[in-house]
Amino acid sequence: MTDLYQLYKETWDELTAPGAQFEVERVDVRGIPIKTYKNAPASLREVWLASAAFADNEYLVYEDERLTYAETHARVASIANWLIDQGVGHGDYVAIAMRNYPEWLQAYWATLSIGAIVVGMNAWWVGREMVYALNDTKPKVLIADQERLDRIIPDHLDEIDPMVMVGVRMDASDGIVPWQALIDFGGSMPDVTVQPDDDACIFYTSGTTGHPKGAQQTHRGCVSNVFSLAFAGAMASNIAVKRGLASADDVPPPGASLVTTPLFHVTANNCVAQGATLTGGKLVHMYKWDAGEALRLIEKEKITAMTGVPVMSREVIMHPDFEKTDTSSLLSLGGGGAQLQPDLVGKIDKATQAARPNTGYGMTETCGIITSINGDYFLDKPDSCGPAMPAFEAKCVDENGVEVPQGEPGELWVRGGHVIRGYLNREDATAETITDGWLHTGDMARIDEDGFIFIVDRIKDMVLRGGENVYCAEVESALYEHADVSECSVFGVPDDRLGEEVGVAVFLQEGATTTADNLREHCSSLIAKHKIPRYIWFTEEPLPRNANGKFLKRELRDTLKLEDAG
Repeated sequence: MTDLYQLYKETWDELTAPGAQFEVERVDVRGIPIKTYKNAPASLREVWLASAAFADNEYLVYEDERLTYAETHARVASIANWLIDQGVGHGDYVAIAMRNYPEWLQAYWATLSIGAIVVGMNAWWVGREMVYALNDTKPKVLIADQERLDRIIPDHLDEIDPMVMVGVRMDASDGIVPWQALIDFGGSMPDVTVQPDDDACIFYTSGTTGHPKGAQQTHRGCVSNVFSLAFAGAMASNIAVKRGLASADDVPPPGASLVTTPLFHVTANNCVAQGATLTGGKLVHMYKWDAGEALRLIEKEKITAMTGVPVMSREVIMHPDFEKTDTSSLLSLGGGGAQLQPDLVGKIDKATQAARPNTGYGMTETCGIITSINGDYFLDKPDSCGPAMPAFEAKCVDENGVEVPQGEPGELWVRGGHVIRGYLNREDATAETITDGWLHTGDMARIDEDGFIFIVDRIKDMVLRGGENVYCAEVESALYEHADVSECSVFGVPDDRLGEEVGVAVFLQEGATTTADNLREHCSSLIAKHKIPRYIWFTEEPLPRNANGKFLKRELRDTLKLEDAG
């Protein structure tokens, strides 16, 4: 072990030792003894209530709108009381469907604080996908913007149970409660008890069988993630002090984070937003991603951290305005949702004045990060995603679930306080994914002698497009609804910007003359835009299969030429 990694281990042991801030203990959760942080708050409600100490700090910024923590606390308490007045109580669902407006987090904190459960709806979903999630959770209240409401009203209204609908940033409409009514309701925060293993949020992941799966994130899981983020920050600062790169007396002011990815994902919500809230930081929202606008906001708002999918960091440092923009406030630049390409690690370090490259590997099913890596450790191991955080156990196993020797590749399994309770209404999927508390990540990995994890391949039949999981079976199901499609096989096509794009090989019914654009138009009403194939190949022969009758996706991907795609 080199001096660099000996220092890492010593610092890790100090921070997790008995009596230390990040001490780890084992507790019984759903009949399984798992690792958790001993000093973590019991629930996200406690995290939110504690943030009242930052009353005068700016919290939510969007365009010309600015809210302090005190102003946001008043609104959250009012919304909480309004929800209770509507009959929302412990264990009930409240769905949120909108862009990254400041209302998202206000509704989120209010719902959690009364023991109700947030349903974070993908803002890219089409009407049919929204209907599925609403019928899966049966929320008492839906809080949505005009664009999302238009996708279910009037075409799909008869397909869902009655619920109270709240309109955000829209004109008055019959049957829709205006957002102003929620923040005008008034009152102090209701006194409610929330337990660590109560469900906090349902975030949907694309399903392998055509329907998304609702991951049941608990308060313990989300709080464990926030503590892991804090631990990663403490590791970096303590190591910097020991190496003489910083002073122990330095107390950095609360940071400012740019919210670049959707709040219906763990990257923006659980990692960026909750991490900032814990420390009194500022969250600067964007209407949609644009690298030029991101640079403008970095300079104007003195952004200290920007976390998104890797393509965002690449677009920022390669933007023509980068050299003309003051980015000196940035202390970290990187992201999650996909592996940061090794070349980008060095480019970030060289391009910025103070920002260090960082990344985290995680999943919806772990309420956020599993691993974290930054700074010189990332530069030294640019193809690693870092070690598993303290409240995790991690191992690589073979196809029989038997742990493989250190350094050998196998499927990465993790267990700890972060792991979800299961998938809502999907006992079969839960049983397939979680064994005795061990979450099967679906990723092939190896763990080196320093405990750093390297993702080497993907086991799941999935395309990872710009940080979004797109399950091939879901896209294939949509394509098979077209009468002219006889066979189809969906797979990932390498893409410099997004990591992967969705591609499909199609064998048509005899005599059919459907075009690629026809198939895309057909899919547009069935699946979200980012799932629609960019590349479509038509074959003259049935698709190749193996002895078990499965399509040979790798062979198709390797033989089809991009210039031949429609």
